[in-house]
Amino acid sequence: MKKIPLFVLIAFLAACTSSPNQSKTAADTTSGPGPAKQENMAYPYTASYSSDFEMGDAKNAQTLLTVYQNWDNNTLDSAKRFFAENDTMFFSDGIMFAGNRDSLFVLAKKKREPMGNVVDSIHAWIPLRSKDKKEEWVVIWTREIATDAHGKKTAKELQETWRFDKNGKINLMYQYEQAPPKMMPPAAKK
Repeated sequence: MKKIPLFVLIAFLAACTSSPNQSKTAADTTSGPGPAKQENMAYPYTASYSSDFEMGDAKNAQTLLTVYQNWDNNTLDSAKRFFAENDTMFFSDGIMFAGNRDSLFVLAKKKREPMGNVVDSIHAWIPLRSKDKKEEWVVIWTREIATDAHGKKTAKELQETWRFDKNGKINLMYQYEQAPPKMMPPAAKK
């Protein structure tokens, strides 16, 4: 299981949400308070997918939040309509699914059933659109708490990246997971 440091994720989102300004003003090219404009940046890496993002369609975020609600309520069949006929999913436990929607939901139900009661506490979401690839995405952060039939609680922090096709259907998802942070005890006073 790979853990992604929070600062890497924040840097990714910051890079994704910056948009170039078509008309430069003197304030755009001078250094001073505020974020640097993208046209003034010389990045040390070239993105293999894209670095040209803008805000995406909020309807995709609404769709994804409805999918989460169906997951929490264990009403997965109600979410089926939001998925494309063929999907690819990369789960944090190392499982990669590539196949049709019906097979995906068989797998999803198998993963969901032993979890018992599930509550997602959504930290944040952002709909994005890659301008050069013309693809819609939603990035979401959540803490998922599951309570099984024996009362055992498990919690995990999830960061997921979901792609939507031209029909607004989900067709790709990447999931990353880590245990919730543990609070350090205060240092003993000397």
